[in-house]
Amino acid sequence: MAIPAQFIDELVARCDVVDVVGEYVHLAPKGANYWGLCPFHNEKTPSFAVSKDKQIFHCFGCGKGGGVISFVMEMEHLSYPDAIRHLAKRVGMEVPETHGDDGGRKKYKRCVEANTAAARFYHDRLNSPQGEKVREYIDQRRISKKFVTRFGLGAAPDEWDTLTRALMDQGFSKRELLDAGLAVAGKNGGVYDKFRSRLMLPVIDVRGDVVGFTSRILPGLEGAKYLNSPDTVCFKKGRLIYGLNYAKSTKRPNIILVEGNIDVITLHQAGFDNVVATMGTALTEEHARVLSRYTKELVLCYDNDEAGKKSTDRVLGILKNADMTVRVLQLPNALGEDGKPLKQDPDDFVKKFGAAAFEKCLNGSAGQNDYRLDVLLQKADLTTDGGKMDFLKSAVEVIGLMPSPIEREIYGNKAAAAAGITGTAFAQEVERWRKQKGRQERKKEIRRELTPTTNLQPKARELRYTDMRSARAEEGVLRLILLDPALLDRVELAPEEFSSPALGKIFGLLRQRHQEGFSVQISALAGDLTGEEMSLLVAIATQPQSMANAQRAMEDYIRTIKAEAGQRTAPKGSADALLELRARKRETKAMEDGQ
Repeated sequence: MAIPAQFIDELVARCDVVDVVGEYVHLAPKGANYWGLCPFHNEKTPSFAVSKDKQIFHCFGCGKGGGVISFVMEMEHLSYPDAIRHLAKRVGMEVPETHGDDGGRKKYKRCVEANTAAARFYHDRLNSPQGEKVREYIDQRRISKKFVTRFGLGAAPDEWDTLTRALMDQGFSKRELLDAGLAVAGKNGGVYDKFRSRLMLPVIDVRGDVVGFTSRILPGLEGAKYLNSPDTVCFKKGRLIYGLNYAKSTKRPNIILVEGNIDVITLHQAGFDNVVATMGTALTEEHARVLSRYTKELVLCYDNDEAGKKSTDRVLGILKNADMTVRVLQLPNALGEDGKPLKQDPDDFVKKFGAAAFEKCLNGSAGQNDYRLDVLLQKADLTTDGGKMDFLKSAVEVIGLMPSPIEREIYGNKAAAAAGITGTAFAQEVERWRKQKGRQERKKEIRRELTPTTNLQPKARELRYTDMRSARAEEGVLRLILLDPALLDRVELAPEEFSSPALGKIFGLLRQRHQEGFSVQISALAGDLTGEEMSLLVAIATQPQSMANAQRAMEDYIRTIKAEAGQRTAPKGSADALLELRARKRETKAMEDGQ
């Protein structure tokens, strides 16, 4: 059976959304709500509101919304049942034994168990004759036995099905090994090992669970140089950060982000236990949000070649609104025997020059504004007028985007001095560029405001309305029900009459809960609605709705819904259908004209 609705109602009543959200987001009271920076997208100005009265959260920027259960599901990446357990533990409630909702939890548990068993298998093989070549490679990379053990390094044998046979002997099924990303389906229903002839690096999440692997092929062999587990129920590349299980406990004041997994191990070995890496994928906003929970300062330390610099620029763009200070550690260029610069990554650098030299570079790491200006200067040819103009044009755009006038003055003076012009002249050019940029943004905003029918649509494309007139009335019905559930006793309306399947589904759920005597609070619907549907419902609930003459308003809404439903089923070309079509066109034009 599912978790009883009575239990959900009591749990929601005990878990105040302001208290729960406040554990993740700094909230400040303002008016009827509490406001903070949205944890689901990067922003500098708070647009994330939490309502104590309605027990909901809503971001007016990205549109994300829901109740206390939805919030925990999003922040902790938990399934609905696991979010219930998380909150129940928080308030000292015991979740009733359930069976029907345990499938996802059991699948996650078996995925972790299979990966944990695989990690032990690979580590054992590292110390066997089958792991000799991997041990030789580890020695070449100068990784000590202590850190081989600390990071659980292992060896995938040069065989087709050694792991799968070993784990099936332990009771894992073929399906479970496929779901865990450890096996690949072969012909005739068989399976074989995904990883072969590789150095294996288990990926451990912040809870300490082995959720997957990253791996490196041995030198001289063909195949992908690096290979990760595929996305599974427990392995999500866009969220996982390698080494964060250790770095989260560092005593250092920051976290260092590097590109490679071996870089992480080498730097930890050198005494830098605050180093992490993404899983062979570019940094995402999700990664940034995860990192901001564990540090207030992030230091980027990518390779010092052109590709590394491009990656740094891209990541700085993602982090520009992150709730943490961002610095850039640029490794100094090393010259080869031919006098040309050599690529250096953190692993190379610390082995060649030692931990003290890396610490010195870390202490001298530049803020992102200094870094951006330094990159422009490195590329500029300031010996010619044309080169100076190109530099100044780029510098105006970089400095014009800085939000603080103090920052613009400091870095503007640096850029002006480098090009040999006055700071006043450069500042005037920056302000001219900002005004032009502002005009362009205002024009875009005006265009958006002149198309209200677009603004009235749900943010999620799959929930877009096909009948705006009916949908607006359907939203009104839901708002009135949320404000006064007793109105449901007099509503003669079926979900099938709704033009929007999502709104019809929500209406059906609210009606059913009311008839069964349960709460129609938004938080209680988290198990029945998708994240997009929940966000839509919260957006509807945050719109103003007068309760004066609520019964009359409800009747008007219902009349519109039934009329529109009748038009959708009426034969095309009938007189009534044509009259109603003209009425809808007039109403839509009035909306677009702002009347």
